[in-house]
Amino acid sequence: MGETFEWLFFFFILIALLIIVIYQLMCLADLEFDYINPYDSASRINKVLLPEFITQGVLCLLYLVTGHWVMSLLCVPYLYYNVRLYTEGKHLVDVTEIFNLLNWEKKQRLFKLGYLIFLLFISLFWY
Repeated sequence: MGETFEWLFFFFILIALLIIVIYQLMCLADLEFDYINPYDSASRINKVLLPEFITQGVLCLLYLVTGHWVMSLLCVPYLYYNVRLYTEGKHLVDVTEIFNLLNWEKKQRLFKLGYLIFLLFISLFWY
C-alpha cells in the first residue's frame, strides 16, 4: 500500500512539473503571437522558475531516499542543468532580450517537456 502512495505522489509531482513547463511554453507562444507584452511574459515565466527548480530537486531527492535508484539517476541530468543555470545566473528571462532569445527559450522548454514526458512514461510503465 505504501508503494502505491509513493507512486501516486511521484506521479503528481511529475504532472506538476509538466504543467509548469507547459505554462512557460504558453507564455512564450503568447509573446510570439503578440497576445502579451514582453514584460508580462517575462514576469510570469520568472515567477514559476524557482518553484520548478525546487520541485525537480525535491523529486530527485525523494527518488533517492525511497530507493528508486534508476529514476533518481534519470533525474540527475535535468537537476544538474537547472542548478547550472541558477548558479550562472542565466535562469531568469530578461525582458529586454526576450525577443532575441525567443527561439532558444522555446527550444529549452520543449527539451524539458520531452524529458519530463520521458520520465512520466518510465514511471507509468516501469513501476
